[in-house]
Amino acid sequence: MKETLKNTNTDFEMRSLDAICISEEEIKTPSWHNLKYLLFGILFGIILIKAEVVSWFRIQEMFRLQSFHMFGVIGSAVAVGALSVFLIKKFNIKSIYGEEIKFPVKSMNKGQVIGGLLFGFGWAMTGACPGPLYAQLGYGATVTVVTIFMAIVGTWIYGLLREKLPH
Repeated sequence: MKETLKNTNTDFEMRSLDAICISEEEIKTPSWHNLKYLLFGILFGIILIKAEVVSWFRIQEMFRLQSFHMFGVIGSAVAVGALSVFLIKKFNIKSIYGEEIKFPVKSMNKGQVIGGLLFGFGWAMTGACPGPLYAQLGYGATVTVVTIFMAIVGTWIYGLLREKLPH
């Protein structure tokens, strides 16, 4: 069993999950087509703000177990995601480019636990997870610039240490 694990190329497996879909690279569209992503991002940011998901106070209430609001939002997202995966698998739904959607089987390891703990501590300390950082900035929380900068630094450090970290 241990010899099998030693022969497994986990770096290749991890990098293959980072790959972009082939058909999207081959599709040639004008650069202004990317505006749809900007518009979707702005709409998503507005929804996050209106739902009070980017509120530092709401996030602190969640970590102090004082309010159900954030747990309800996160629980709803998990339910919608689970239902979506179920429907995609059941009806063999294809991507917008007609490709089969595959869900690779992943095993649990200690790197995921350590990363999850670091993520949770950072979320509790800053009151922001990476998704709504720019929505917070757009909302007027200029101190978020520090969190965005540190997220970029953390990503850079991870890139440097990736080969030495448990995956």
